[in-house]
Amino acid sequence: MKIEMNAGQPIVDARDLAPLLGLDPTEVQSKMRTKEITTRFETGEGEDAGRVRLTFFYKTQKVRLTCSEDGTVLKTLRTDTGGR
Repeated sequence: MKIEMNAGQPIVDARDLAPLLGLDPTEVQSKMRTKEITTRFETGEGEDAGRVRLTFFYKTQKVRLTCSEDGTVLKTLRTDTGGR
C-alpha cells in the first residue's frame, strides 16, 4: 500500500482503507463527508523525521498507518478502542 501526497496532504485509496475499517470501498467517501470516519495526520520530528502517520477513526475502529517520506506504508496498526 502506498499513500500519495498532494500539496502536503495525504490521499489514501478507498480500496486500501475500506477493508481495514470493515467497510466496502464505496462507503468510505460518504462516511468521510458525514464525519463518521475522522482522521488525524502527523508529521514526524526528530528521529521520526521523514515519516508521516495517518490515523483513521470509525466507530470503535482505529487504524494507524506509519509511512515513509515517499508514502510507502511501513506499519499498519488496527485496534478496537471499545469507544472513543
